[in-house]
Amino acid sequence: MKNICEWYNCNENGDFKAPLERDNSKNYRWLCKEHIKSFNKNWNYFDGMNQEEIESFIKSDVTWHRPTQKFGSADNFFSILWNNALNDKFNFFKKDGDINKLNEKKLSERDKDAFRIMDLELNASWPIIQKKFKSLVKKFHPDKNAGNKQFEDKLKKITLAYSHLKIIMIKK
Repeated sequence: MKNICEWYNCNENGDFKAPLERDNSKNYRWLCKEHIKSFNKNWNYFDGMNQEEIESFIKSDVTWHRPTQKFGSADNFFSILWNNALNDKFNFFKKDGDINKLNEKKLSERDKDAFRIMDLELNASWPIIQKKFKSLVKKFHPDKNAGNKQFEDKLKKITLAYSHLKIIMIKK
């Protein structure tokens, strides 16, 4: 079905969309090549806005018109990811005899989870942690597992655990 140009007294084919409003809505009209050129030449997105509204729009556009949070805020994406990644709710990474040994150490639950996720002893040295990380990356990398999402998610947890253990080792 062909569209007719919606410019006054024009009967050419309307092959181009022109917005009716600046709100990026789905409201548009069809224009021919000649009239879309004229429309684009005269189009001013900021027409009818005062200086303050224009500046506010441009400032908001920097973040794609979405609110931002401070990096340390509780609802920050990375904080949520970090807190949930090392949370082993289903005890996938726990070994049967490890629970008593874990309680003897002065490590936080997050520290313990990081060791469990990487299947390491709590007193593992940094070279052992690095070696284990390399072997786990090779084992769970998505390229080795046909892009399987399960392996990708597991690798993300392992990477976060490794990063956490790296921080622990620096503090020692």
